[in-house]
Amino acid sequence: MSLRNKTALLAVASLSALALGACGSDSATEEGSRDQGVLAALVADAKGSLARVVDSATKAQSVSMKMSGKGDGETFQGEGVLDYGKDPKAEFTMQAGGETTKMLLLGPVIYIEVPEAERAEMDGKRWMKMDLTAAGDQAGASFTKQLDDIDPVKQVKTLLAAESVTVVGEETIDGVKTVHYTVTNPLATHLEQLDADLRAATEKELTKAGVKEVKTDVWIDEKYQPRRVHVVMGTATDVTVDYTDYGKPVTIEAPPAAEVFDFAEMLEGLKTGG
Repeated sequence: MSLRNKTALLAVASLSALALGACGSDSATEEGSRDQGVLAALVADAKGSLARVVDSATKAQSVSMKMSGKGDGETFQGEGVLDYGKDPKAEFTMQAGGETTKMLLLGPVIYIEVPEAERAEMDGKRWMKMDLTAAGDQAGASFTKQLDDIDPVKQVKTLLAAESVTVVGEETIDGVKTVHYTVTNPLATHLEQLDADLRAATEKELTKAGVKEVKTDVWIDEKYQPRRVHVVMGTATDVTVDYTDYGKPVTIEAPPAAEVFDFAEMLEGLKTGG
């Protein structure tokens, strides 16, 4: 897998999941309400319950995430932690193409750990820095296409946007009781949940891949938190994400500047022949 594609996959995992603030709630009052009545409400009032998931934003400040799936012909899996407070940050390890890569994300800046054997090409530096505000086009279609796949808030909104949502029933995910919802939307309906600046590029790529509809499954627990999201876009993308440890403190910091190689500077050097 090329470094560019690796960067795109890692960026997607982080940026998408930073929206998890719309999913958590740890209040003592809600502790007392987590009984069979919550599961019953999730089953009986799907639209109202899903709206509550979205409305319970910002309660938790962090979450752990595991993901797996395929996209752009690559299979991948990964895990990480996210701090989506005032200054969003993420730390991930991703396995794809037979390689394992660690990354850090602080706002729009990604730091990718360079394999030790390749550091000589990066002036001996351990980390490569990419500013996504400048390198979004270079990250390519995989960035825009997969961004929506693992954002649980967008997936819940996708369910709400559908004319009807099917309640599959109560299921247990990693020992946690949940209610499983599913919906299959036409591509146009799914794209309505994307930001305008991502919509056109995403539509172009998905249409090119022959995607006509998007199947979304979401599992909600008794705290009105998504515990699992599964999104299938034809044969183009199939991603499953599991969420745990809402509100668990995490510490994520940028690497020391002396250990960082700037990808933008490398590209500029190539352009100028330096």
